[in-house]
Amino acid sequence: MRSSYYYVYYVYCCRVLAVIPIVALIVVLIVAPLALAENTPPAKISKTTREEIIHTFNEDLVYIRTPFPMGKTGLKLRNRTVIPNGEELKHLMALWGPAAKAGDRARISDVVIKDNYIRFEINGGPIKKQKWYKHIQISGANSATPITPSDSTANARGSFVDLYFDKYVPELTGPELKELLRPVFDFNSKSAVEAYLETVPPLVKDAITNHHVLVGMNGEMVLYAKGRPPKRVRERDGETDYEEWIYGTPPQDVDFVRFEGDQVIRVETMKVGGEKIVRVDKEVDLGAPTLAKKKDESRPANAPTLRRPGEEMPESNPANPSKIPPIASPPVPDPGGTAPNYASR
Repeated sequence: MRSSYYYVYYVYCCRVLAVIPIVALIVVLIVAPLALAENTPPAKISKTTREEIIHTFNEDLVYIRTPFPMGKTGLKLRNRTVIPNGEELKHLMALWGPAAKAGDRARISDVVIKDNYIRFEINGGPIKKQKWYKHIQISGANSATPITPSDSTANARGSFVDLYFDKYVPELTGPELKELLRPVFDFNSKSAVEAYLETVPPLVKDAITNHHVLVGMNGEMVLYAKGRPPKRVRERDGETDYEEWIYGTPPQDVDFVRFEGDQVIRVETMKVGGEKIVRVDKEVDLGAPTLAKKKDESRPANAPTLRRPGEEMPESNPANPSKIPPIASPPVPDPGGTAPNYASR
């Protein structure tokens, strides 16, 4: 009896040991191709895909998700991160002006595929391009005249974004490329408002949807929330200039939205029943407001002066007044003396 038990156990072990190599082989056959596929670099973009991308995206209309500055700097997009951003981007926008702002509709005017990046130009790009025939000139005895006159008022007002890859532009589909461009372009929105709402924080998005103004919003947000104000009033409080946008007329509710720079600092609502609601606490934080500099701050440190080196004005340091006497005014001639009498001529 015991010997038969050992025999069955022996047969069972043999079968298990025989199955293990087969299972191991199956695992290797399944896992090895997957690991090899992960380690295999993607193929480079083919000529057919290049032509399809240029044909599909060129002249396509998109909505902008991030500000584009004018000029030759443009934007760089790598791993869904836009460069420049933050204060550097604000500085470029203030220096060169906006080619497109968040929520604006733009046209992809050119697509150029380089070694490791793809350039997408919008609204004509940063450089004004000319047709081939505009380079043709008719040479005379002393000068050369172009066959078509140049337009001196034509300025390039577009921009561009460079979509970078690790080593080279890989083979990819149209939907994959649109997903990579999502930080800067919106291909799915149906209106400017819908595109702009995707670029703001959720709290601001809800406020704009409900046509509500929050303290801390900027002017663009207020325009999307309430539209253009029927009336604007500029006032001065001490040394601070501010502007109020007024929405509504009695007997309706009237909103007074006060701006300091480009930031809402106060919202006052006059209800129909006479109730006044004032909000001054910041409800959304978008960074420091952009304020106009005071006149004394705009004066450069090395401004021209008639003072001698080391000399101070008396009012600047009462304890050390200037020792140079003030220049006296010229004497007034006596009408009764030898001054000419022009009236007698």
